[in-house]
Formats: sequence, C-alpha cells, structure tokens
Amino acid sequence: MAAKKLTFEEAMERLEAIVERLEKGNAPLEEAMGLFEEGTALMKQCAAALDKAEQKVAKLFPAGDGTVMEEPMEGMEL
Repeated sequence: MAAKKLTFEEAMERLEAIVERLEKGNAPLEEAMGLFEEGTALMKQCAAALDKAEQKVAKLFPAGDGTVMEEPMEGMEL
C-alpha cells in the first residue's frame, strides 16, 4: 500500500478488506504475510487514533443554573 497516511475510516475499510482476504485462506504465503504486516500497521494506526479521540472526550452534566458543565472523564488527563 502507498506510504500516504490514511484517514481512520480509510484505514478501517482497508483493514476489513485485509481480514476478509485472509479469512478466505487462499492467499499465497508471501501475500498473506504482507497482508498481515499491513493489517498490523493499520490496526496500530486506528488504535492510536481512537486513543487520541478518547483523550478529548469530556463528561457533560447539567449545572444547577440550567447550563451544561464539562469535566474530563474519570482517569483521563487532558
């Protein structure tokens, strides 16, 4: 695959295609190994993107005056 950085959605689509191809079980060994390596790299990229998004998540709750307050999720440092 090209060296271009894929969006999260593109990476997930490619990862799904790789899994489907490998699940069929008919890829030659060299191709299967290449797909496995690409899939591993894509999985790491997606996990990193999800970790980054998770760090941005905040807990919203109603304040006594009718407004909405925001605080970081428990256990998360922002």
